[in-house]
Amino acid sequence: MSAGIIILIIIGVFVVVGIFLVVGIYNKLVALRNRFKNAFSQIDVQLKRRHDLIPNLVETAKGYIKHERETLEAVIQARNAASSAQEKASANPGDPSVMQALAGAEGMLTGAMGRFFALSEAYPDLKANQNMMQLSEELTSTENKVAFSRQAYNDSVMVYNTARETFPAVIFSGMFGFNAAALFEIENPAEKEAPKVQF
Repeated sequence: MSAGIIILIIIGVFVVVGIFLVVGIYNKLVALRNRFKNAFSQIDVQLKRRHDLIPNLVETAKGYIKHERETLEAVIQARNAASSAQEKASANPGDPSVMQALAGAEGMLTGAMGRFFALSEAYPDLKANQNMMQLSEELTSTENKVAFSRQAYNDSVMVYNTARETFPAVIFSGMFGFNAAALFEIENPAEKEAPKVQF
């Protein structure tokens, strides 16, 4: 064999190895992106459940705390804003601005719910209402599931972002449109606390 053929074979081997490397990186990034999107869908389910429970709580409380209309309306407005932000985040969970808006809306809802439950403490008949107790228990369970799902999502995002930022994937991630995904974090430390539900 001549030296030219050996050089072509070596170049061909490097090209084939390079193609397999790029395909492997691409497939890994696709799998990791799909994993964090699936993790967000778990949050999505729990947030929807949370948003569906809140109007029932407000309706139950209306009969008891008629003079606190402002608090009830604030809860419903915060719930509607959070529901709207959730729909946008469901469409593109990797978009940092959408995730930041969702975290902000959920933080506002958590704050409004905290005020709602603090107010309801002053009404013993409401606290004793069987429907209110059951809804509060379901909301507490849902809040725990949201926290667990959020942690799983953030873990998936961290793995994805790490994979796309490490060498040699960093060379191709931007080229193939694998942008950084945002964590689902609540900024205000007071809003990180789930509303205390005690009946």
